[in-house]
Amino acid sequence: MAVAEIDARRVEAFAGSLIGTINGALLTLAIGLGHRTGLYDALAQLEPSTSEEIAERAGLQERYVREWLAGQLAAGIVEHEPEAGTWWLPREHAFLLTRAAGKDNLAFLATGLPRFAELDDDVFQSFVAGGGVPWSRMNRLQEWQSELSYGLYHAALNDVLAFVPGLVERLRAGIAVVDVGCGRGHAALRIADAYPATRVVGVDQSPAAIADAQAEAERRCLRNARFEVRDAAEVEADRYDLALALDVIHDLARPRETLRAIRRALHRRGVLLMAEHALSSRPQENVGHPFAAALYTVSLYHCMTASLSEGGEGLGLAWGDERIRAALADAGFGAVERHALEGDVLNAYYLAHA
Repeated sequence: MAVAEIDARRVEAFAGSLIGTINGALLTLAIGLGHRTGLYDALAQLEPSTSEEIAERAGLQERYVREWLAGQLAAGIVEHEPEAGTWWLPREHAFLLTRAAGKDNLAFLATGLPRFAELDDDVFQSFVAGGGVPWSRMNRLQEWQSELSYGLYHAALNDVLAFVPGLVERLRAGIAVVDVGCGRGHAALRIADAYPATRVVGVDQSPAAIADAQAEAERRCLRNARFEVRDAAEVEADRYDLALALDVIHDLARPRETLRAIRRALHRRGVLLMAEHALSSRPQENVGHPFAAALYTVSLYHCMTASLSEGGEGLGLAWGDERIRAALADAGFGAVERHALEGDVLNAYYLAHA
């Protein structure tokens, strides 16, 4: 069998791409530090300043700040005047790197990388021995994801609810809502706060997340919200008008059983509002998606492996539109609609009518 000839230009092009990926991964750690230390926020509030002035403003050690600034300059994030010894963050960059950017703050996303990296040895062992990484190993990662979810639901929940015709009016009048896999309850709390006549129940298998959600409900004096540690597949039948399943079904050990339980839990006119990632179940169709490689890695370190750790199906994050629709039909839902928010390439929102 003849050995295929190596295309040197292709090797060179791939080497450049791969080096860029590795360089970017290490830089991501420094971007995350810029968020956690408040350096981006400090830079955004300063005129061009020396490393000493920046360190003093941020309350940090100058030598560390100076090394960090040099790396940020190499990455094209900050700018520098060598003669004056000053550094500054362009306003256009601050727009995407500071807490003032809100949901557009990409520096916060960078802080997730160390949380995933903590699971690297566990995932390696799962490659070798099978099984998966249990939820109990993911506490710090889930704290980060909770903050990420808060940014999403705080900014976009009203737009998502508007996908269901007449839902806002019904929420004002008062209906029963269940938030399946509610985590720390950001969406449930937002609905309970905005619509006092509506009763909201959040269920999740994480005692820590439920304790945080219940404490927040009590802090806000929200008598119309309660949170319970419970398997989502065990929600009560014929009890709710609206079910939320926001970025959760693909994580579960028993996703199809849970969807059937949600269908039974809804009244005749009830609706399931489900968020999943806007990817295909066919890997070749996700090539070119700007976040596909990152999302498959997230699935490897979190979604798929957590499900497999419980002997589950291990759907993975990219189970895709085709299988989502089939699972909803199998659960007994009727008409299914898919929606998207303008500018959001990550998420697809499914309305499944009971």
